Amino acid sequence: MSRLADRFAALKQAQRTALIPFLTAGDPGPDATVDFMHALVAAGADVIELGVPFTDPMADGPVIQAACERALAHGTSLRDVLAMVARFRERDTDTPVVLMGYFNPIDSMGLEAFGEQAAAAGVDGALIVDMTAEEAPDIAPKLRVAGVDPVCLIAPTTGESRIGRICENAAGFIYYVSFKGVTGASSLNTDSLAAQIAPIRRATGLPVGVGFGVRTPDNAAAVAAVADAVIVGSALVSRIAEHGHDVATATAELRETLAAMRAAIDLADAKQRDEREQEGESV
Repeated sequence: MSRLADRFAALKQAQRTALIPFLTAGDPGPDATVDFMHALVAAGADVIELGVPFTDPMADGPVIQAACERALAHGTSLRDVLAMVARFRERDTDTPVVLMGYFNPIDSMGLEAFGEQAAAAGVDGALIVDMTAEEAPDIAPKLRVAGVDPVCLIAPTTGESRIGRICENAAGFIYYVSFKGVTGASSLNTDSLAAQIAPIRRATGLPVGVGFGVRTPDNAAAVAAVADAVIVGSALVSRIAEHGHDVATATAELRETLAAMRAAIDLADAKQRDEREQEGESV
C-alpha cells in the first residue's frame, strides 16, 4: 500500500476525517516551505498538498495566483519543489505529500523522469490540474508505475459517465471541487455536497476530499460530515501573504488557523460517532 492508502485506511479505522492543507512551494521564499510543512503537521494535517508554482495557474484564484508569482520571483522550479519534499522527509517519513500543479513543468522534465524523481524525493501523489479524462490513460499509469498516485479532480459539472472514466485512472483519493469557479471563492454550499458526492462514491471506493472554498472552521466541520477529507488552501495562503515578511509570525498563523479547523473537524467526527453508536443501540 502507498503512504496515502495507509493514511486513509488508518483514518477510516479511527472514524476520523483527513485534513489536507495546501501551500504553494517557495512562497514567500524557498527557505520557508519545509518549516511551514512541519508546522502544519504539528497542527493536525494528515496529508500535505504542495503547489508547484506555474506562470498560468488557471484553476486558481487571486490568492494562489499571487503566491505563484511570489514563488516564481525567487526562481522556484519543479526540481526545487522536489528538493523541498526531500528535506521534509529528513524529519517526517510518515505524512503523505501530494504535489498539485499543471502538466507543462512535468512535460518539460519528462513524465517518466518526473515520476522517478518525485518518488525518490518522497512524493506520494500528483494532482495534475489540467490532465483531462482523455489524457489520463496515457499519463496516470506511468505515475503509478513510478509509485506516485495520480490524484484526480472532479467538478460539479462532471457527468456521471465521465466521473467513471476519471475514477478508473485515479489513485490515492479524489479531489472534488465544491463549486464552479476558482480556488478561494466564498460560495461553498455544504448542504448540497452529499448529493454531489454520491455519484463519485458509486464509481469508486477511493476516499473523497473536498476543496475550493473551505475558509472557516465551520466550513471544515460541515464538509467533514459528508467527505473523507477537508482540503484547505486559500485560507492558509492568505496568511502567508499577510505575514510573509515575518516567517515566524506566518508559521504561527498557519498553525493557529489549521489547528482551529482540526478542532472543528474532530468535534464533527465525534458527533457522527456518537450518532452511529446511538443508532446501533436503538436497533
